[in-house]
Amino acid sequence: MSDGLPLPQRIWAYGTILVALTMSVLDSSIVNVALPSMAHDLKIDAAEAIWIVNAYQLTVTMSLLALSSLGDIKGYKLIYLGGLTLFTLASLLCALSTSLPMLVTARALQGFGAAGVMSVNLALIRFIIPSRILGRSMGITALTVAMSSALGPTIASAILSVATWPWLFFVNLPLGVIAISVGLRTLPATPRSGRRFDFGSAVLSALTFGLFIIGADQFGHTGRVPIALALLAGAALSATWLTRRQLSLPSPLLPVDLLKIPVFALSMATSICSFGAQMLAYISLPFYFQYVLGRTAVETGLLMTPWPLAVALVAPCAGLLADYFTPARLGAIGLAVMTLGLTLLLFLPAHPTTLDIAWRLVVCGVGFGLFQTPNNKAIITSAPVHRSGGASGMQATARLVGQSSGAAVAAIIFNLTGVMDQMPVALMIAITLTGCGAITSAMRRFEKGTRA
Repeated sequence: MSDGLPLPQRIWAYGTILVALTMSVLDSSIVNVALPSMAHDLKIDAAEAIWIVNAYQLTVTMSLLALSSLGDIKGYKLIYLGGLTLFTLASLLCALSTSLPMLVTARALQGFGAAGVMSVNLALIRFIIPSRILGRSMGITALTVAMSSALGPTIASAILSVATWPWLFFVNLPLGVIAISVGLRTLPATPRSGRRFDFGSAVLSALTFGLFIIGADQFGHTGRVPIALALLAGAALSATWLTRRQLSLPSPLLPVDLLKIPVFALSMATSICSFGAQMLAYISLPFYFQYVLGRTAVETGLLMTPWPLAVALVAPCAGLLADYFTPARLGAIGLAVMTLGLTLLLFLPAHPTTLDIAWRLVVCGVGFGLFQTPNNKAIITSAPVHRSGGASGMQATARLVGQSSGAAVAAIIFNLTGVMDQMPVALMIAITLTGCGAITSAMRRFEKGTRA
Protein backbone atom coordinates (compact mmCIF):
# COMPACT_ATOMS: atom_id res chain seq x y z
CA MET A 1 0.00 0.00 0.00
CA SER A 2 1.37 3.42 -0.96
CA ASP A 3 1.82 5.86 1.90
CA GLY A 4 -0.67 8.60 1.04
CA LEU A 5 -1.55 10.33 -2.23
CA PRO A 6 0.85 12.41 -4.33
CA LEU A 7 0.53 16.17 -4.53
CA PRO A 8 -1.64 17.96 -5.68
CA GLN A 9 -4.19 15.11 -5.58
CA ARG A 10 -3.66 14.86 -1.82
CA ILE A 11 -4.66 18.50 -1.27
CA TRP A 12 -7.83 18.24 -3.37
CA ALA A 13 -8.87 14.94 -1.77
CA TYR A 14 -8.27 16.21 1.75
CA GLY A 15 -10.12 19.43 0.91
CA THR A 16 -13.13 17.34 -0.13
CA ILE A 17 -13.05 15.58 3.25
CA LEU A 18 -12.99 18.90 5.11
CA VAL A 19 -15.83 20.46 3.08
CA ALA A 20 -18.12 17.47 3.57
CA LEU A 21 -17.25 17.24 7.27
CA THR A 22 -18.00 20.95 7.70
CA MET A 23 -21.41 20.52 6.08
CA SER A 24 -22.37 17.57 8.30
CA VAL A 25 -21.18 19.23 11.53
CA LEU A 26 -22.81 22.57 10.73
CA ASP A 27 -26.16 20.94 10.06
CA SER A 28 -26.16 19.38 13.52
CA SER A 29 -25.93 22.85 15.13
CA ILE A 30 -27.42 25.52 12.86
CA VAL A 31 -30.90 23.99 12.89
CA ASN A 32 -31.20 24.56 16.66
CA VAL A 33 -31.15 28.33 16.09
CA ALA A 34 -33.93 28.12 13.50
CA LEU A 35 -36.30 25.84 15.46
CA PRO A 36 -38.60 28.70 16.61
CA SER A 37 -38.95 29.95 13.01
CA MET A 38 -39.58 26.44 11.73
CA ALA A 39 -42.18 25.79 14.42
CA HIS A 40 -43.99 29.03 13.53
CA ASP A 41 -43.99 28.43 9.76
CA LEU A 42 -45.01 24.76 10.05
CA LYS A 43 -47.61 25.56 12.75
CA ILE A 44 -46.24 23.07 15.29
CA ASP A 45 -45.35 23.38 18.98
CA ALA A 46 -41.86 23.31 20.49
CA ALA A 47 -42.04 19.66 21.58
CA GLU A 48 -42.84 18.57 18.02
CA ALA A 49 -40.10 20.79 16.61
CA ILE A 50 -37.46 18.91 18.62
CA TRP A 51 -37.94 15.97 16.25
CA ILE A 52 -36.37 18.07 13.49
CA VAL A 53 -33.13 17.76 15.49
CA ASN A 54 -33.69 14.28 16.90
CA ALA A 55 -34.39 12.67 13.52
CA TYR A 56 -30.95 13.74 12.29
CA GLN A 57 -29.06 12.66 15.41
CA LEU A 58 -30.88 9.33 15.68
CA THR A 59 -30.24 8.33 12.07
CA VAL A 60 -26.56 9.26 12.30
CA THR A 61 -26.02 7.21 15.45
CA MET A 62 -28.05 4.18 14.32
CA SER A 63 -26.28 3.81 10.96
CA LEU A 64 -22.63 4.68 11.70
CA LEU A 65 -21.31 1.17 12.37
CA ALA A 66 -23.28 -0.40 9.51
CA LEU A 67 -21.92 2.13 7.02
CA SER A 68 -18.34 1.85 8.30
CA SER A 69 -18.60 -1.95 7.86
CA LEU A 70 -20.00 -1.44 4.36
CA GLY A 71 -17.01 0.81 3.67
CA ASP A 72 -14.65 -2.06 4.46
CA ILE A 73 -16.62 -4.25 2.02
CA LYS A 74 -17.37 -1.88 -0.87
CA GLY A 75 -14.60 0.72 -0.48
CA TYR A 76 -14.53 3.93 1.54
CA LYS A 77 -14.80 6.20 -1.49
CA LEU A 78 -18.16 4.72 -2.53
CA ILE A 79 -19.67 5.08 0.95
CA TYR A 80 -18.27 8.57 1.41
CA LEU A 81 -19.48 9.96 -1.92
CA GLY A 82 -22.78 8.08 -1.62
CA GLY A 83 -23.33 9.63 1.80
CA LEU A 84 -22.39 13.08 0.54
CA THR A 85 -24.73 12.77 -2.44
CA LEU A 86 -27.64 11.68 -0.23
CA PHE A 87 -26.88 14.49 2.24
CA THR A 88 -26.95 17.07 -0.57
CA LEU A 89 -30.20 15.76 -2.08
CA ALA A 90 -31.80 15.53 1.37
CA SER A 91 -30.79 19.16 2.00
CA LEU A 92 -32.87 20.12 -1.04
CA LEU A 93 -35.82 18.13 0.34
CA CYS A 94 -35.42 19.88 3.71
CA ALA A 95 -35.50 23.28 2.04
CA LEU A 96 -38.64 22.38 0.08
CA SER A 97 -40.49 20.84 3.05
CA THR A 98 -43.94 22.25 3.84
CA SER A 99 -44.97 20.00 6.75
CA LEU A 100 -43.39 18.44 9.83
CA PRO A 101 -43.56 14.81 8.55
CA MET A 102 -41.90 15.86 5.29
CA LEU A 103 -39.15 17.80 7.07
CA VAL A 104 -38.51 15.06 9.66
CA THR A 105 -38.25 12.47 6.87
CA ALA A 106 -35.85 14.68 4.94
CA ARG A 107 -33.77 15.25 8.07
CA ALA A 108 -33.60 11.50 8.68
CA LEU A 109 -32.31 11.01 5.12
CA GLN A 110 -29.86 13.84 5.68
CA GLY A 111 -28.63 12.14 8.85
CA PHE A 112 -28.14 8.87 6.97
CA GLY A 113 -26.05 10.74 4.40
CA ALA A 114 -24.05 12.46 7.15
CA ALA A 115 -23.37 9.04 8.70
CA GLY A 116 -21.86 7.94 5.39
CA VAL A 117 -19.47 10.89 5.60
CA MET A 118 -18.65 10.52 9.30
CA SER A 119 -18.31 6.72 9.30
CA VAL A 120 -15.32 6.51 6.96
CA ASN A 121 -13.73 9.97 6.97
CA LEU A 122 -10.83 8.94 9.25
CA ALA A 123 -10.33 5.76 7.22
CA LEU A 124 -10.05 7.81 4.02
CA ILE A 125 -7.64 10.26 5.64
CA ARG A 126 -5.39 7.31 6.48
CA PHE A 127 -5.13 6.55 2.74
CA ILE A 128 -4.85 10.20 1.66
CA ILE A 129 -2.19 11.51 4.09
CA PRO A 130 1.33 10.07 4.51
CA SER A 131 1.83 8.50 7.95
CA ARG A 132 4.64 10.93 8.83
CA ILE A 133 2.19 13.87 8.86
CA LEU A 134 -1.00 12.03 9.82
CA GLY A 135 -1.14 13.67 13.25
CA ARG A 136 -1.05 17.25 11.99
CA SER A 137 -3.69 16.41 9.34
CA MET A 138 -5.98 15.07 12.04
CA GLY A 139 -5.29 18.29 13.93
CA ILE A 140 -6.61 20.25 10.96
CA THR A 141 -9.62 17.92 10.85
CA ALA A 142 -10.29 18.57 14.55
CA LEU A 143 -9.89 22.31 13.91
CA THR A 144 -12.50 22.09 11.14
CA VAL A 145 -14.97 20.26 13.38
CA ALA A 146 -14.40 22.67 16.29
CA MET A 147 -14.75 25.79 14.15
CA SER A 148 -17.86 24.43 12.41
CA SER A 149 -19.43 23.67 15.78
CA ALA A 150 -18.45 27.05 17.24
CA LEU A 151 -19.55 29.10 14.23
CA GLY A 152 -22.74 27.15 13.53
CA PRO A 153 -25.08 29.41 15.56
CA THR A 154 -23.39 32.56 14.18
CA ILE A 155 -23.72 31.37 10.58
CA ALA A 156 -27.34 30.43 11.16
CA SER A 157 -28.10 33.84 12.67
CA ALA A 158 -26.43 35.58 9.72
CA ILE A 159 -28.45 33.60 7.17
CA LEU A 160 -31.72 34.10 9.07
CA SER A 161 -31.09 37.84 9.24
CA VAL A 162 -31.39 38.09 5.45
CA ALA A 163 -33.37 34.99 4.46
CA THR A 164 -35.86 32.39 5.67
CA TRP A 165 -34.95 29.06 7.30
CA PRO A 166 -35.02 26.96 4.07
CA TRP A 167 -31.85 28.79 3.03
CA LEU A 168 -30.02 27.04 5.87
CA PHE A 169 -30.38 23.94 3.68
CA PHE A 170 -30.13 25.56 0.24
CA VAL A 171 -26.56 26.68 1.01
CA ASN A 172 -25.52 23.01 1.15
CA LEU A 173 -26.33 22.46 -2.53
CA PRO A 174 -23.42 24.26 -4.24
CA LEU A 175 -20.94 23.04 -1.61
CA GLY A 176 -22.18 19.47 -2.00
CA VAL A 177 -22.00 19.53 -5.81
CA ILE A 178 -18.45 20.91 -5.74
CA ALA A 179 -17.27 18.39 -3.13
CA ILE A 180 -18.82 15.45 -5.03
CA SER A 181 -17.27 16.57 -8.34
CA VAL A 182 -13.80 16.96 -6.83
CA GLY A 183 -14.12 13.77 -4.76
CA LEU A 184 -14.97 11.65 -7.80
CA ARG A 185 -11.65 12.66 -9.36
CA THR A 186 -9.35 12.71 -6.35
CA LEU A 187 -10.48 10.39 -3.53
CA PRO A 188 -8.43 7.16 -3.52
CA ALA A 189 -9.77 3.71 -4.32
CA THR A 190 -9.20 1.56 -1.23
CA PRO A 191 -8.89 -2.23 -0.73
CA ARG A 192 -12.12 -4.18 -0.26
CA SER A 193 -12.57 -7.02 2.20
CA GLY A 194 -14.72 -9.12 -0.12
CA ARG A 195 -16.93 -10.43 2.70
CA ARG A 196 -20.73 -10.26 2.75
CA PHE A 197 -22.61 -7.51 4.56
CA ASP A 198 -24.23 -8.69 7.82
CA PHE A 199 -27.79 -7.32 7.68
CA GLY A 200 -28.82 -8.98 10.94
CA SER A 201 -26.00 -7.30 12.84
CA ALA A 202 -26.83 -3.99 11.18
CA VAL A 203 -30.42 -4.20 12.48
CA LEU A 204 -29.24 -5.12 15.98
CA SER A 205 -26.73 -2.25 15.93
CA ALA A 206 -29.43 0.22 14.90
CA LEU A 207 -31.74 -1.10 17.65
CA THR A 208 -29.01 -0.90 20.28
CA PHE A 209 -28.03 2.69 19.63
CA GLY A 210 -31.53 3.87 18.73
CA LEU A 211 -33.03 2.55 21.97
CA PHE A 212 -30.08 3.93 23.93
CA ILE A 213 -30.41 7.46 22.50
CA ILE A 214 -34.20 7.59 22.88
CA GLY A 215 -34.01 6.11 26.37
CA ALA A 216 -31.35 8.59 27.43
CA ASP A 217 -33.52 11.43 26.10
CA GLN A 218 -36.52 10.29 28.20
CA PHE A 219 -34.65 11.06 31.42
CA GLY A 220 -35.11 14.73 30.62
CA HIS A 221 -38.89 14.44 30.94
CA THR A 222 -40.52 14.29 34.35
CA GLY A 223 -42.57 11.13 34.83
CA ARG A 224 -40.90 9.19 32.01
CA VAL A 225 -38.18 7.48 34.04
CA PRO A 226 -39.91 4.04 33.81
CA ILE A 227 -40.09 4.42 30.02
CA ALA A 228 -36.42 5.46 29.94
CA LEU A 229 -35.38 2.44 32.00
CA ALA A 230 -37.41 0.10 29.78
CA LEU A 231 -35.80 1.51 26.64
CA LEU A 232 -32.31 1.26 28.14
CA ALA A 233 -33.01 -2.33 29.18
CA GLY A 234 -34.01 -3.04 25.58
CA ALA A 235 -30.79 -1.44 24.39
CA ALA A 236 -28.78 -3.63 26.80
CA LEU A 237 -30.50 -6.80 25.58
CA SER A 238 -29.96 -5.85 21.96
CA ALA A 239 -26.31 -5.00 22.66
CA THR A 240 -25.78 -8.36 24.37
CA TRP A 241 -27.31 -10.23 21.43
CA LEU A 242 -25.24 -8.16 18.98
CA THR A 243 -21.99 -8.77 20.85
CA ARG A 244 -22.53 -12.53 21.08
CA ARG A 245 -23.30 -12.62 17.35
CA GLN A 246 -20.05 -10.79 16.55
CA LEU A 247 -17.68 -12.98 18.57
CA SER A 248 -17.58 -15.73 15.95
CA LEU A 249 -17.03 -13.40 12.97
CA PRO A 250 -13.55 -12.61 11.56
CA SER A 251 -14.51 -9.02 10.62
CA PRO A 252 -17.59 -8.15 12.68
CA LEU A 253 -19.83 -5.14 12.12
CA LEU A 254 -19.43 -4.23 15.80
CA PRO A 255 -15.63 -4.40 15.91
CA VAL A 256 -15.20 -6.55 19.01
CA ASP A 257 -12.01 -7.82 17.38
CA LEU A 258 -10.57 -4.31 17.52
CA LEU A 259 -11.58 -3.96 21.17
CA LYS A 260 -9.21 -6.84 21.89
CA ILE A 261 -6.36 -4.45 20.98
CA PRO A 262 -5.54 -2.77 24.33
CA VAL A 263 -4.53 0.59 22.83
CA PHE A 264 -7.74 0.74 20.77
CA ALA A 265 -9.97 -0.20 23.72
CA LEU A 266 -8.30 2.30 26.06
CA SER A 267 -8.57 5.05 23.42
CA MET A 268 -12.29 4.33 23.02
CA ALA A 269 -12.83 4.47 26.79
CA THR A 270 -10.91 7.74 26.95
CA SER A 271 -13.04 9.20 24.16
CA ILE A 272 -16.35 8.26 25.82
CA CYS A 273 -15.23 9.74 29.16
CA SER A 274 -14.06 13.02 27.63
CA PHE A 275 -17.10 13.62 25.42
CA GLY A 276 -19.42 12.70 28.29
CA ALA A 277 -17.70 15.26 30.51
CA GLN A 278 -17.80 17.91 27.78
CA MET A 279 -21.54 17.42 27.23
CA LEU A 280 -22.24 17.63 30.97
CA ALA A 281 -20.49 21.00 31.07
CA TYR A 282 -22.08 22.22 27.82
CA ILE A 283 -25.58 21.49 29.18
CA SER A 284 -25.17 22.60 32.80
CA LEU A 285 -23.21 25.84 32.34
CA PRO A 286 -25.75 27.74 30.17
CA PHE A 287 -28.47 27.10 32.78
CA TYR A 288 -26.11 28.32 35.51
CA PHE A 289 -25.26 31.46 33.54
CA GLN A 290 -28.90 32.34 32.89
CA TYR A 291 -30.77 31.11 35.99
CA VAL A 292 -28.15 31.75 38.68
CA LEU A 293 -26.04 34.60 37.29
CA GLY A 294 -28.91 36.29 35.43
CA ARG A 295 -27.10 36.52 32.06
CA THR A 296 -29.14 36.87 28.88
CA ALA A 297 -29.34 34.19 26.18
CA VAL A 298 -27.03 36.23 23.93
CA GLU A 299 -24.52 36.71 26.75
CA THR A 300 -24.67 32.99 27.52
CA GLY A 301 -23.91 32.12 23.91
CA LEU A 302 -20.90 34.44 23.92
CA LEU A 303 -19.73 33.10 27.29
CA MET A 304 -19.68 29.53 25.94
CA THR A 305 -17.65 30.51 22.86
CA PRO A 306 -14.13 30.49 24.43
CA TRP A 307 -14.23 26.69 24.92
CA PRO A 308 -14.71 25.64 21.24
CA LEU A 309 -12.45 28.48 20.05
CA ALA A 310 -9.67 27.23 22.33
CA VAL A 311 -10.18 23.71 20.94
CA ALA A 312 -9.93 25.10 17.41
CA LEU A 313 -6.68 26.95 18.16
CA VAL A 314 -5.01 24.07 20.01
CA ALA A 315 -6.08 21.18 17.74
CA PRO A 316 -3.56 21.88 14.92
CA CYS A 317 -0.73 22.21 17.45
CA ALA A 318 -1.81 18.96 19.10
CA GLY A 319 -1.81 17.30 15.68
CA LEU A 320 1.75 18.43 15.06
CA LEU A 321 2.84 17.17 18.49
CA ALA A 322 1.09 13.84 17.81
CA ASP A 323 3.60 13.15 15.04
CA TYR A 324 6.44 13.29 17.59
CA PHE A 325 4.99 12.30 20.99
CA THR A 326 2.92 9.34 22.13
CA PRO A 327 -0.88 9.82 22.23
CA ALA A 328 -0.83 8.31 25.73
CA ARG A 329 1.25 11.19 27.07
CA LEU A 330 -0.52 13.98 25.15
CA GLY A 331 -3.97 12.61 25.96
CA ALA A 332 -3.22 12.28 29.66
CA ILE A 333 -1.82 15.82 29.82
CA GLY A 334 -4.78 17.22 27.86
CA LEU A 335 -7.39 15.60 30.07
CA ALA A 336 -5.48 16.61 33.20
CA VAL A 337 -5.64 20.23 31.95
CA MET A 338 -9.36 19.82 31.21
CA THR A 339 -9.87 18.43 34.72
CA LEU A 340 -8.12 21.51 36.10
CA GLY A 341 -10.36 23.80 34.05
CA LEU A 342 -13.54 22.07 35.23
CA THR A 343 -12.32 22.25 38.82
CA LEU A 344 -11.67 25.98 38.44
CA LEU A 345 -15.23 26.40 37.12
CA LEU A 346 -16.56 24.51 40.13
CA PHE A 347 -14.91 27.08 42.42
CA LEU A 348 -16.07 30.20 40.57
CA PRO A 349 -16.64 33.24 42.80
CA ALA A 350 -20.21 33.88 43.88
CA HIS A 351 -20.41 36.85 41.51
CA PRO A 352 -17.95 36.08 38.69
CA THR A 353 -17.04 38.55 36.01
CA THR A 354 -17.03 37.64 32.33
CA LEU A 355 -13.24 37.34 32.49
CA ASP A 356 -13.49 34.98 35.50
CA ILE A 357 -15.63 32.63 33.42
CA ALA A 358 -13.90 33.03 30.06
CA TRP A 359 -10.34 32.14 31.08
CA ARG A 360 -11.53 29.01 32.89
CA LEU A 361 -13.42 27.89 29.77
CA VAL A 362 -10.25 28.50 27.76
CA VAL A 363 -8.37 26.12 30.08
CA CYS A 364 -11.06 23.46 29.47
CA GLY A 365 -10.86 23.99 25.70
CA VAL A 366 -7.06 23.83 25.66
CA GLY A 367 -7.15 20.53 27.54
CA PHE A 368 -9.82 19.03 25.29
CA GLY A 369 -8.04 20.21 22.15
CA LEU A 370 -4.73 18.75 23.30
CA PHE A 371 -6.39 15.38 23.95
CA GLN A 372 -8.72 14.98 20.97
CA THR A 373 -6.37 14.82 17.97
CA PRO A 374 -3.77 12.41 19.45
CA ASN A 375 -6.60 10.18 20.67
CA ASN A 376 -8.19 10.04 17.22
CA LYS A 377 -4.81 9.17 15.73
CA ALA A 378 -4.38 6.37 18.28
CA ILE A 379 -7.80 4.94 17.40
CA ILE A 380 -7.24 4.84 13.64
CA THR A 381 -3.57 3.75 13.65
CA SER A 382 -3.93 1.01 16.27
CA ALA A 383 -6.29 -0.89 13.93
CA PRO A 384 -5.05 -2.93 10.96
CA VAL A 385 -5.27 -1.04 7.65
CA HIS A 386 -8.00 -3.33 6.29
CA ARG A 387 -10.12 -2.55 9.41
CA SER A 388 -9.80 1.24 9.07
CA GLY A 389 -13.52 1.58 8.33
CA GLY A 390 -14.48 -0.21 11.54
CA ALA A 391 -12.05 1.95 13.52
CA SER A 392 -13.40 5.15 11.94
CA GLY A 393 -16.99 4.16 12.70
CA MET A 394 -16.13 3.28 16.29
CA GLN A 395 -14.44 6.66 16.78
CA ALA A 396 -17.58 8.51 15.70
CA THR A 397 -19.78 6.14 17.74
CA ALA A 398 -17.69 6.70 20.88
CA ARG A 399 -18.19 10.45 20.50
CA LEU A 400 -21.96 10.12 20.13
CA VAL A 401 -22.28 7.59 22.97
CA GLY A 402 -20.26 9.90 25.25
CA GLN A 403 -22.37 12.91 24.33
CA SER A 404 -25.65 11.02 24.74
CA SER A 405 -24.55 9.59 28.08
CA GLY A 406 -23.53 13.04 29.28
CA ALA A 407 -26.91 14.44 28.24
CA ALA A 408 -28.71 11.59 30.05
CA VAL A 409 -26.72 12.18 33.24
CA ALA A 410 -27.48 15.91 33.01
CA ALA A 411 -31.19 15.13 32.69
CA ILE A 412 -31.06 12.91 35.78
CA ILE A 413 -29.29 15.68 37.71
CA PHE A 414 -31.97 18.20 36.67
CA ASN A 415 -34.71 15.85 37.88
CA LEU A 416 -33.00 15.21 41.22
CA THR A 417 -31.64 18.67 42.07
CA GLY A 418 -33.50 21.25 39.98
CA VAL A 419 -32.13 23.79 37.54
CA MET A 420 -30.75 26.18 40.18
CA ASP A 421 -28.56 23.58 41.93
CA GLN A 422 -27.45 21.29 39.11
CA MET A 423 -24.15 22.92 38.07
CA PRO A 424 -21.90 21.79 40.98
CA VAL A 425 -23.12 18.18 40.76
CA ALA A 426 -22.71 18.09 36.97
CA LEU A 427 -19.20 19.52 37.16
CA MET A 428 -18.13 17.08 39.88
CA ILE A 429 -19.24 14.16 37.70
CA ALA A 430 -17.49 15.72 34.69
CA ILE A 431 -14.29 16.10 36.75
CA THR A 432 -14.51 12.42 37.71
CA LEU A 433 -14.93 11.42 34.06
CA THR A 434 -11.96 13.47 32.81
CA GLY A 435 -9.84 12.17 35.69
CA CYS A 436 -10.70 8.59 34.68
CA GLY A 437 -10.00 9.50 31.05
CA ALA A 438 -6.56 10.85 31.95
CA ILE A 439 -5.75 7.59 33.76
CA THR A 440 -6.92 5.37 30.87
CA SER A 441 -4.97 7.54 28.42
CA ALA A 442 -1.79 7.17 30.48
CA MET A 443 -2.29 3.39 30.65
CA ARG A 444 -1.78 3.18 26.87
CA ARG A 445 1.90 3.96 27.38
CA PHE A 446 2.45 0.53 28.92
CA GLU A 447 0.85 -1.40 26.06
CA LYS A 448 2.71 -2.97 23.16
CA GLY A 449 2.75 -0.97 19.96
CA THR A 450 2.89 2.48 21.58
CA ARG A 451 5.82 4.84 21.46
CA ALA A 452 7.24 5.81 24.85
